[in-house]
Amino acid sequence: QVQLVESGGGSVQAGGSLRLSCAASGYTSSGCMGWFRRAPAKEREGVASIYLGTTNTRYDGSVEGRFTISQDSAKNTLYLQMNSLQPEDTAMYYCASDGRRLWPGCSTEPSTYKYWGQGTQVTVSS
Repeated sequence: QVQLVESGGGSVQAGGSLRLSCAASGYTSSGCMGWFRRAPAKEREGVASIYLGTTNTRYDGSVEGRFTISQDSAKNTLYLQMNSLQPEDTAMYYCASDGRRLWPGCSTEPSTYKYWGQGTQVTVSS
């Protein structure tokens, strides 16, 4: 069983930055973790994924170049550094684990992930 706890959300103005953290406990068998978001009246979408222990990452086109996913294996923590935030980034952000491999990294399709955190809200004002 994997437990995930997100933190770091908040309210910022457009152009600002936030860093989300996801503290993980338990064993991730696939080695895949990711960040996802759900905006009001929209479906959950993949933001970024990482194959743990490697630099193999995958990003949605809407965030590439602005967001960076990373991990600290010693702390069992996943991060999402978000820069140049825009109002359209406003959403509940979730981390997830045990996703599907998509060589050389991992999928960003939400349905392929098994364990989910409760989410942290990010609100960007213009």
